[in-house]
Amino acid sequence: MKTVIKTEDNTTIVSLAGRLDSNSAPLFEDELQSFVVSPKGNLVFDFNDLEYISSAGLRIILNTAKAFKDGPYCFATCAMQDHVLEVFEISGFNTFITIHNSINNSLSAFKTKKD
Repeated sequence: MKTVIKTEDNTTIVSLAGRLDSNSAPLFEDELQSFVVSPKGNLVFDFNDLEYISSAGLRIILNTAKAFKDGPYCFATCAMQDHVLEVFEISGFNTFITIHNSINNSLSAFKTKKD
């Protein structure tokens, strides 16, 4: 799996490409530590190029959502391919994880929430 991390409008955008599975999850979790332990802004995962997510990947999403739940910043996911969205729906994650259609929608929603 490949990740690209950039910042825009007080939001860290983490773009994932490939497979988020038991092989790649530990490395991805390590990359996220600084964002999850002490968030300094909003966080969005861009899943546009994510081909597959396993239960190990879902666990990371769950832990990230928990870290942002009661804080001043927002967490969301965006741009899911249909088969990845289906995993979120089957697992029930779509009921408590915010899912936007695009990065721009996420950034707009974060600005609206701040105002």
